[in-house]
Amino acid sequence: MRYQRPKGTADILPGASQHWQYVENIARDVFRKYRFEEIRTPLFENFEVFSRTSGDTSDIVTKEMYDFKDKGDRHISLRPEGTAGVVRAFVENKLYGPEVQKPFKTYYMGQMYRYERPQSGRLREFHQIGVEAFGSDEPALDVEVIAMGMDLFKHFGINNLRLAINTLGDKETRENYRQALIDFLEPHFDELSEDSQVRLHKNPLRVLDSKDKQDQKFVADAPSILDYLTDDAKAHFETVKALLTALGIDYEVDSTMVRGLDYYNHTIFEFMVDSKALGHGYTTVCAGGRYNGLVEELGGPEVSGVGFGLGMERLILLMEAEGVEFPDTRKLDAYVVGIGDAADAATLKVVQALRSQDFAADRDYLARKPKAQFKTADRLNAAYTLTLGEAELAANTIHVKNMATGNEVSAPLDDVLTDFANVIASTN
Repeated sequence: MRYQRPKGTADILPGASQHWQYVENIARDVFRKYRFEEIRTPLFENFEVFSRTSGDTSDIVTKEMYDFKDKGDRHISLRPEGTAGVVRAFVENKLYGPEVQKPFKTYYMGQMYRYERPQSGRLREFHQIGVEAFGSDEPALDVEVIAMGMDLFKHFGINNLRLAINTLGDKETRENYRQALIDFLEPHFDELSEDSQVRLHKNPLRVLDSKDKQDQKFVADAPSILDYLTDDAKAHFETVKALLTALGIDYEVDSTMVRGLDYYNHTIFEFMVDSKALGHGYTTVCAGGRYNGLVEELGGPEVSGVGFGLGMERLILLMEAEGVEFPDTRKLDAYVVGIGDAADAATLKVVQALRSQDFAADRDYLARKPKAQFKTADRLNAAYTLTLGEAELAANTIHVKNMATGNEVSAPLDDVLTDFANVIASTN
């Protein structure tokens, strides 16, 4: 039998994995400056954590969830997105308590799972980076999260972004708009897709997000939520726009934009980029918004939240397509060539000593002749080649060559074992 990875998954091999580490390290550094700290939640949760938060009409719950009964007959789901698990942890660990600094700012990185048709940048096992901030209703927090997202992409080397924003208003706004949408779409009920017919009375805003071309014809003329905002909702959105302008962040208001999950309200946003690597036209690479009822939905107090998520597969495809230079983290500082069996233990001692001095070092482990070892050092682009044979062992020295300058020295072995930096300074 030939074993293969499951459909919709990928092996991230050495070489490629360095790109992932680079992205993760940048994200951690940016988040640190904004005072966001990491949280790690389980890969699986009780099914209700996602069904209650994502909404029972969402594609995630109705079509894409990996869910199953475990051996204890518990209904379990692999996490399809990061926010719900973070909110569950926020509630369970009482991070809303008075002793916790507000707003509580956190970020996560890790695998997510959705059963959908695999395509470039969209797999069944995929990776997300996301942030969440809890405990403030202020529009300024919405803007900080958006600004941090913009900052993050600049650090990734992606500058041709388009920011689209919208508001889903408060509870009263949504109730009024919900009825307006039903009244508008009801006469076309028989012409809507089957999914939209199911959603029309449960959550008509989801019809606006339909990818069905027939649905989109009706949606194009649907009423705008901006015409149904309460005074409070309008004031919140106007403040968000004013603060974005104050920070010099360009944006476009897209009144047709809704998020695919039911828990959003007030500010929602998407970062989009026009890149052939992700398809034709502008494609969303990061999205998020505010969700004022989610903590309460999972048994906590009424605490507001705001955040975003981005897919790492699509981000790395984009960075590669845009010609972003990833640093070479596989650089080899020193390769130690051993000549003769007597040098075996000594070369191992040298590479270990160099590593303890924070140098990347390697040696041969295939019992090859010196000529083959030198070829390996050259192929690996070792900055320095160290040679140790019977003559060097007898004299307690080691031969050190700077591969860039060609300069060579014979150095005391003890000096290399204790202060290699000083030894190689003489070869520059």
